[in-house]
Amino acid sequence: MPPRQTNETLRQRLGRPETGWRERWYTIIFEADTRAGRLFDIALLVAIVASVLVVMIDSLQGVNEHLRQLFTVLEWMFTLLFTAEYVMRILVVRRPFRYVFSFFGVIDFLSIMPTWLAFFLPELAFLIDVRLLRLLRVFRILKLTVYFEEAEILYRALANSRRKIFVFLGTVFIITVILGTIMYVVEGPQHGFTSIPVSMYWAVVTLTTTGFGDMVPKTPLGQFITSLTILLGYGIIAFPTGIVGAELAASIMKRPLTTRSCTHCLTEGHDPDAEYCKHCGSQLPEYQNDRPEVPGDPAGGRRKDA
Repeated sequence: MPPRQTNETLRQRLGRPETGWRERWYTIIFEADTRAGRLFDIALLVAIVASVLVVMIDSLQGVNEHLRQLFTVLEWMFTLLFTAEYVMRILVVRRPFRYVFSFFGVIDFLSIMPTWLAFFLPELAFLIDVRLLRLLRVFRILKLTVYFEEAEILYRALANSRRKIFVFLGTVFIITVILGTIMYVVEGPQHGFTSIPVSMYWAVVTLTTTGFGDMVPKTPLGQFITSLTILLGYGIIAFPTGIVGAELAASIMKRPLTTRSCTHCLTEGHDPDAEYCKHCGSQLPEYQNDRPEVPGDPAGGRRKDA
């Protein structure tokens, strides 16, 4: 197959519009490496935070009684704004269902539906508090260039350390079972340790150094075990911090990423010179960046520590 025909075939599979207003708005809405894209995300962030504050203040009984009409107007303003944005996101992609059923697509939909449901079906007005799901949309704004690299580094560190964390949690669970069983045998039901699951609850509270005080060992041996458990708890708390910290240090040394999104699977965070998606293998659109280049920064732009 000739190279030109291969490229055309790949572009047909992608969700990014090839030309026209849809391509321009796709870059503005879904990416943040251009000035227009950054301004769009900043404006969206302000709207999200403001709408969440309105919902929180509206829950205050005294304020709601005096400013109910104002809050209603503001809520509809935000709902119409987010609805228009949601529709626009669907219009500018060639494969709208990929966006609609993606994680952020579902969050965007859930953030606007409560108000519309309460309007058309008043008996569902109790769902209005689901509007606070709009706060989850803030994670979308983490693709802002100034935050995107840091967010990707943190995510990569957590992802790389997940197996170590699972092993650690499994070890903690085994320790909890052993301590619960020992305390059930040592203290017994007469001192409040009525069963092994209840004793495991005591072990969790003690290991985390929370100490509610609702279950207290009475025997000298039980108190000695409790002291050792508390000391063990301090070490357990510090252990996952070291795991994630080591992965975080390793991730920082890797190359900076961009907000480029694959138009086929909507995966973000590709290298500036990447040609294919790291998730699905589809060809990536040409990287657009209007930030001034800084020596040593492959993605361009001014680093926070510059």
